[in-house]
Amino acid sequence: MRKRNTRNTSSSRSPIARASRARRQSRRGGSSDYESHGRQNELHELFLDELADVYNAEQQLTKALPKMAKAAKSEELREGFEMHLQETENQIQRIEQVAETLGESIKRKTCKAMRGLIEEGSELMQEKKGSAALDAALIAAAQKVEHYEIASYGTLCAWAKQMNHHEALELLHETLEEERATDEKLTQLAEDLANIEAEQG
Repeated sequence: MRKRNTRNTSSSRSPIARASRARRQSRRGGSSDYESHGRQNELHELFLDELADVYNAEQQLTKALPKMAKAAKSEELREGFEMHLQETENQIQRIEQVAETLGESIKRKTCKAMRGLIEEGSELMQEKKGSAALDAALIAAAQKVEHYEIASYGTLCAWAKQMNHHEALELLHETLEEERATDEKLTQLAEDLANIEAEQG
C-alpha cells in the first residue's frame, strides 16, 4: 500500500506527468485560440455586410447627385456635386478592389439609410424649389449623406485594421479622406455663399 502511494506520488512529479499537464493546458489554450478565430470570422462577416451596404449606398448616390447638381442655383455648388459624382464612381471601383483583395464577392444589399437620406433630400428640393434657401437646403442634405458615409468608412477602416486587412485598409482610408474633404468643401460653400443667400432671401 505504501509502495503504491509512493509510486503515484513520484509519477505525478515525473517529467512525463508534467508534459501531460502541459499538453492539457496547451489544448485548453488551443480552444481559446479557436474561439478567438471564430470571433474574427464573425467580424469578417460583419465587415463584408457593411461593405455591401456602403457599396449600394454609393450606387444610389450616383443617381441622386446629377439631380442635385441640376437643382443647384450656384455654379460653385453645381460643380461641387459634379466633381463628387466622379469621386463616387471611383469609390465604387475602390470597394470592388477591397473585395478582390480579400478574395470575396460583394453581397446584394439595399442601404436603407441612404435611401431614406436621398428621399428626404428630394422632398427638400421640391419644398425649396425657387427659394433663396435652395442651395442651403441642398448642402444640408448632402452633408447628412457625407456624415453617414464618413461613419461607414470609419467603421470599415477600424475593422480592416483589427483584422490586418492592410490593402483593404489603405483603399478604404483613401475614400474616407475624400469624404471628409467633401464635407469640408460643403461647409465652406454654405458659410461663404448659400447660408448668406438664404438669410438675405
